[in-house]
Amino acid sequence: MKRSVTFEKMVVELSRVIVGATFMFSGFVKAVDPLGFTYKIQDYLIELNLTELFSLAFPAAVIMVVAEFALGVLLLLGIYRKATTHLIGLFLLFFTPFTLWVALTNPVKDCGCFGDALIISNWQTFYKNLILLAGIVFLIINWKKITPLYSSKVAPATALFVVLFGVLFSLHNTYRLPILDFRPYKIGANIPSQMYVDPEKADIYETIFIYSKDGTEKEFSEENYPWDDSTWTFIDMETRLVKEGEKPAIEDFAIESLYQDETGVWKIGGDITDLVLSDTTPAFLMVSYSLEMMNTDHLDKFKEIMKFADENGYPFYILTASSSEVVEDWEAQYITGAQFCHADERTLKTMVRANPGLILIKEGTVVNKWDDSKVPSSEEVFSKDPKSGKGIGLLVTALLFFVPLLFLKLADKKK
Repeated sequence: MKRSVTFEKMVVELSRVIVGATFMFSGFVKAVDPLGFTYKIQDYLIELNLTELFSLAFPAAVIMVVAEFALGVLLLLGIYRKATTHLIGLFLLFFTPFTLWVALTNPVKDCGCFGDALIISNWQTFYKNLILLAGIVFLIINWKKITPLYSSKVAPATALFVVLFGVLFSLHNTYRLPILDFRPYKIGANIPSQMYVDPEKADIYETIFIYSKDGTEKEFSEENYPWDDSTWTFIDMETRLVKEGEKPAIEDFAIESLYQDETGVWKIGGDITDLVLSDTTPAFLMVSYSLEMMNTDHLDKFKEIMKFADENGYPFYILTASSSEVVEDWEAQYITGAQFCHADERTLKTMVRANPGLILIKEGTVVNKWDDSKVPSSEEVFSKDPKSGKGIGLLVTALLFFVPLLFLKLADKKK
């Protein structure tokens, strides 16, 4: 009997750790990049023809990541055991069928459950949710056996702190660049190398030729199609995927120059992607996926960098997905004199989570990046090590989370 009770307790604690840690990790990595999760929600809304709900995507993203993070932490701490297990159960009762639909219909390639930190397939996401659902059902039945790490006296303060931390952390990573960058455009990443994949490891396609003879259509391969038989009539040609291979981390990076013709109208020119990525001198990319929605409060900082770049022979490009008409109106209003370029909106949103943001590259490698409020002066642009600030940010975040929890635990012991 005692051995049975001990085994059951071990299963309870194991389920608690698996479910709690998964929820905490999933919420944390999405809270690192709330805008990325917002774009993912918008992808789903597009597939469901609910684009009128776009304005709700960001608040929904923040609420979901905070709820997921907080529920995971509360389960690990054993706070409000009954309520926490039931809320996680409701969470999974909704998302398990939802991820089954995603796996079956494949509306988006990546469900986004772990943000950009860990990419898993839609079917793997569904199986993961099945395991979590089984674990939380067991915990709902045995919630009294979960060992609380904090007493009921400090539980309210602890729960409030966890939720408040999640909210503030999410908002900080929204209005400043994320403290962790899991995207292929992170500092130190080489863009050209991530646009390449070994041909032997890439997707394998076959070309199918469709011919007709005596009213009957037949498919042929490249090896046996009747190119020299006049009795067959060519109907169509198709390319089919035979075997799925590796995908490059960056698939849609392309930059097209914009120029004014003799009448002053802005038009799209040629592709300058290779020119920008192969330049051996530092180049500045001012990224604004939408000039109409750009925050212009710090535009003077960008103009200072433009002047610095011009004086030192460094290229400076403004990359946007806005139309040529919008570029014309915007430049007439703000008069920057910069080289405008056109790029895909999704690509620009992935490059930097700011509108606008500034990226410094050299030979295709991301040297540094800043949101609009953190654009440095011309004297500081090359002087600071970008990686040192990230390390300090992570350390401060860890201290801000764990130190208050430690103080609450010490206060709990005194009581």
